[in-house]
Amino acid sequence: MSIFSKLITLFRGASYEAGAAVVDANALRILDQEIRDADNALGRARDDLATLVAKRRMIEKEVQNLKDQSARYEGSARQALAKGDETLAREVATRIAELETDIGTKTPQLADMRVAEERLHQTIAQTQQKVENLRREIDVVKVNDSVQRAQAAVASRGGSATAALGSAADSLKRIKERQMVQDEKFKAAAELEDKRTGADLDAKLAAAGILPGHSSADDILARLKAPAGEPMPQLEAPRLQIEAQPVATDRKEG
Repeated sequence: MSIFSKLITLFRGASYEAGAAVVDANALRILDQEIRDADNALGRARDDLATLVAKRRMIEKEVQNLKDQSARYEGSARQALAKGDETLAREVATRIAELETDIGTKTPQLADMRVAEERLHQTIAQTQQKVENLRREIDVVKVNDSVQRAQAAVASRGGSATAALGSAADSLKRIKERQMVQDEKFKAAAELEDKRTGADLDAKLAAAGILPGHSSADDILARLKAPAGEPMPQLEAPRLQIEAQPVATDRKEG
């Protein structure tokens, strides 16, 4: 029995937690519906107030009519007494008494209705103010909720963007490394080709001013400075300097 009771308690606790989670997840929707319910209740209260005001005005008109009748009957009773017709005057007085009784009954009702009307006015005004305050607070909560959802979305997308940028940076680094390796391959291939064809050696000779057909800057300046009519200094091909060696001869002195 104790275990069964605990299971029931556990089920009630789980149901409460599930219900609370649903309520929390739909809190704004519930608040909106509660506001609508409050507005509907205020609408019915205003209708009740309008009905009360209408009834009060009707009774006021009835009381005023009764007072007018009573005033007219009083005049008629005085006229009957003036003529000495006391019987008629008594009959009129009886009618005046009925009218005054009716007036006396309805007058407190009017007072009670005015009090209820004033109280209902105050209640409606206070409730309307509370509803308006609650509606403003709900608007603020909605705005905050929207901002927080946007911040969460931005944070989530920002994390994804950061990860994507990191991946893009890694890819760019690998591409640059492949391009550097390819450039070095091209350079090495070009150097090997120059060595094979002798272009590398010709370039070195040209740079040293030894290769025929190539002029240095000094040679070109000398040619430009030469007076007009004089033969241009001819570029001589470099020649190898061979030092003369003394020839040994065997002579016999006679």
